[in-house]
Amino acid sequence: MKKTIALLTGGTTGEWVVSVKSAATIAQNIDADLYDVYKIMLNDKGWFYEPADSVKIEIDKNDFSLMIEGRKIKFDGVFIVIHGSPGEDGKLQGYFDMLNIPYTTCNALTSSITMNKGYTKAIVEGIDNLYTAKSVQIFKGGNHSLNKIKQDLRLPYFVKPNSGGSSIGMSKVKHADDLEIGMEKAFKEDDQILIEEFVSGREFSIGVFGAEGKVTVLPTTEVIPANEFFDFEAKYTPGATEEITPGRMNDEELVRVHQVVTDVYKKLNCRGVVRIDYFLEHETGKFFFIEINTIPGQTATSFIPQQVAAMGLTLKEFYSRLMKETLG
Repeated sequence: MKKTIALLTGGTTGEWVVSVKSAATIAQNIDADLYDVYKIMLNDKGWFYEPADSVKIEIDKNDFSLMIEGRKIKFDGVFIVIHGSPGEDGKLQGYFDMLNIPYTTCNALTSSITMNKGYTKAIVEGIDNLYTAKSVQIFKGGNHSLNKIKQDLRLPYFVKPNSGGSSIGMSKVKHADDLEIGMEKAFKEDDQILIEEFVSGREFSIGVFGAEGKVTVLPTTEVIPANEFFDFEAKYTPGATEEITPGRMNDEELVRVHQVVTDVYKKLNCRGVVRIDYFLEHETGKFFFIEINTIPGQTATSFIPQQVAAMGLTLKEFYSRLMKETLG
């Protein structure tokens, strides 16, 4: 018996463009023998299904259903592929929990906490072999002393919105005088920002997913940006970044990284597929946690599809395993 699935895409942030591309990849690779898929667009104007041959059909939010030609369609599960709000911050997860509809992502609490980089760092602190860059979390309109920040943190700094994604609003500050400009840029995106000491290291991004009752770690991707850091342009411009999958790590690093990311996945009570970004510090080889992304991109150039291929899985197999685990 086929399951009826809503593939929920779009969103209300600048990341909706990436979300739509991710949904296209997923739609092409879902097993049509197992699932009937309806792509649902969510944006500022509403939530609707747009069949190729007719006008938009609004979703009934009372029970997340569709009425098509007098037939009511209810969903067995939801594949959420909205990066940023309201897909990645727990809002939709809370809504589907109340309706008792299963979904493919982390639960509402984990989604909400992991959108806040500062809170996430506080939770993963204490995991064996995991380090975090020294940082200060500040609030718009809050009491903070720039002088104290400059005293406490070593230059250069990374200044980033606490809850943003796709590196929007992020900057690298090399001179203390430029800190305010970086803060202004980040505060345009968020009411909380993080000012972090720069870690000099090789950057990696690794997918981790739960299936068949166990945690599986995908091959890692090493990220070598042509820009100074992995910003929005470097992420989404083909050729702006060199990406090596699997990334270059020796056996000891590989074992250690697998242990750390598995522990992070479990400690944050993750579900589905997540992506963890980290540095291996140049001088020490220490694992520095950057952030976790609970709805990682699935576009043709995204890391997860690259890593799934490097593991020898097809995307069709991968999405089936993910959906069986999370949607039942």
